[in-house]
Amino acid sequence: MQFNQYFKLHKKNNMTKVILASNNQKKINEMQQLLTDIDLEIIPQSFFNIGEAEEPYQTFVENALAKARYASAKTKLPAIADDSGICVDHLNYNPGVKSARFAHENATDHENLLKLLDNLKGVENRNAHYYCSIVFVTTPDDPQPIICEGIWKGKIVERPRGTNGFGYDPIFEDFMTENTAAELDPQLKNKLSHRGQALQQLKLKLTIKYEQK
Repeated sequence: MQFNQYFKLHKKNNMTKVILASNNQKKINEMQQLLTDIDLEIIPQSFFNIGEAEEPYQTFVENALAKARYASAKTKLPAIADDSGICVDHLNYNPGVKSARFAHENATDHENLLKLLDNLKGVENRNAHYYCSIVFVTTPDDPQPIICEGIWKGKIVERPRGTNGFGYDPIFEDFMTENTAAELDPQLKNKLSHRGQALQQLKLKLTIKYEQK
């Protein structure tokens, strides 16, 4: 039995409903687009007035797990969470897990972007990569969470270009297209991006997980 069929047969048990553990609307929109071909009802945790989970860890996967377990515990539903960020070679792969609060705790995307550019003034090696860890849990204490990752390699340009995307997208240039993430068509970005890679893995693993032989 395929994953889609499994969830259709279990609608009475709310198995079609999955919580997306994020309150970042731009990230929610991107992830919902990437999951449109899976028979799931993706519900942002903000629908339940759930606040952000603590992210105390130094690794992406631990933070993603913490967010997924938190959302699942609050809603009693399966949950998907991601933790992602930009890692810059010259900065010892920082800002990393602190990408969203690089400038300060409540920083805007623009403030974080400006701080990163300031830290790279005069630097020749501007190589960087986006990293994403995505986790799926069926219950808050799921002992076998599905874990997927994606890496998108590029470099930091000297000034912002493009109006799409969010976060560091205007200054992150993809090696293959030589466009910044903010210059890419959203559909192409979803194919290339760290989050797109991880979600494609997730869709495959969910199909395998729920397939009955």
